[in-house]
Amino acid sequence: MRTRIKEIIERGAETDNCSFSGWVRSVRASKGVCFIVLNDGSTVDGIQVVVEPGLANFSEICRVGTGTALTVEGKLVPSPASGQQFELTACSVVIIGNSDATYPLQKKRHSFEYLRTIGHLRPRTNTFGAVFRLRSRLAQAVHRFFAENNFLYVHTPIITASDCEGAGELFRVSTLDVADPPTLDGYPDFSQDFFGQKTGLTVSGQLEGELFALAFGDIYTFGPTFRAENSNTARHASEFWMIEPEMAFSTLADDAELAEKFVKYLCRFALDECADDMKFFDTHIENGLIERVATVASADFVRMDYSEAIERLQRSDAAFAYPVEWGLDLQTEHERYITEQIIGGPAFIINYPKDIKAFYMRQNDDGRTVAAMDLLVPKVGEIIGGSQREERLDRLELRMAELGIAREPLWWYLDSRRWGSCPHAGFGLGFERLVMYLSGMDNIRDVIPFPRTPRHCEF
Repeated sequence: MRTRIKEIIERGAETDNCSFSGWVRSVRASKGVCFIVLNDGSTVDGIQVVVEPGLANFSEICRVGTGTALTVEGKLVPSPASGQQFELTACSVVIIGNSDATYPLQKKRHSFEYLRTIGHLRPRTNTFGAVFRLRSRLAQAVHRFFAENNFLYVHTPIITASDCEGAGELFRVSTLDVADPPTLDGYPDFSQDFFGQKTGLTVSGQLEGELFALAFGDIYTFGPTFRAENSNTARHASEFWMIEPEMAFSTLADDAELAEKFVKYLCRFALDECADDMKFFDTHIENGLIERVATVASADFVRMDYSEAIERLQRSDAAFAYPVEWGLDLQTEHERYITEQIIGGPAFIINYPKDIKAFYMRQNDDGRTVAAMDLLVPKVGEIIGGSQREERLDRLELRMAELGIAREPLWWYLDSRRWGSCPHAGFGLGFERLVMYLSGMDNIRDVIPFPRTPRHCEF
């Protein structure tokens, strides 16, 4: 089994017989010596390989191009050059896979826009190496957190007949003949489709997750979700991953407590377990990132009622592009102002007007609001949305009727309120939003391996 560069660096010891493989990041050659920086993706740092003329294939090695795959052997010694602890004096360099001058990553720095056009190669850059190492470790941290807190992991369906958010932004799943589908009263007859009804890709695992919470107590889902929303912003993607815990016998206050504990855990994990990559982001992506994340990791998250938030925004001297009125949803500019100017840290905004929230949220006694919450953090605004769910069958049925939501497709959801219902709550955290927040990256397309956005579905 091969040795990774990260292991060699962490070992921190001079070695007479060292061997590793990787891809060429840079080559500097002269008649007297050739310097090659090799990286294998295990860490942001590479190791400089010193190749001297005595090597049998010295001339050939001096001509290798950026991106070439090599296996090297030699002596690992302290490096006289600044910025690196060790270098390898090579006794053997084997070319595994050549790369020529047409390789698109010849320069040290490329724009993120350009790198999106070569998504099959961008993981080889320092920035995206750091992004996807962080993403991988954070995914492991998510599972670790919920395992440590005794949550059951549930795989909710990707193909579903329900639209959790009620916005109709589903990608349809069908085996009907697109050119000549069977029809009924002039419309496609989905009773003849594979599942015998309209189906689509899920927008959320929440509704199914609630069913398991009402059997196991505390559960979470972590999987892909899909929105057929024609949005080309830096914060929206058509395919993304959602983390959705659900807790039985819990209130909105319990929900906020879990969300705060979860976000702090992930911030601290990134700082402690991904230190090298976080240092890279702090240096090259967002100066002050580490301080910002560390502040959130140790902060007390404020709870503020939606009505108070509206009042304080209206009393401010800020000129907002979007209106601030009770009954309207908060926009990103409002959310950032609250966290950065009013609070100076993370804040939960709670008890939103019911008319701007989903049908399943628990109605408060005032008849105007629901037990909903959004967690706002500096720099990005909302990062988590959640609520206490409406556990009362009569209230849930009445709300669905008010919104024109058909009961028949959600008969199973209503059944969960008919037998053994109890107060329960949960939230959703978009995984890509989390990676953006912890890395300082500004575009969701740059924190998911293969972004799916309107008119873009390559690789």
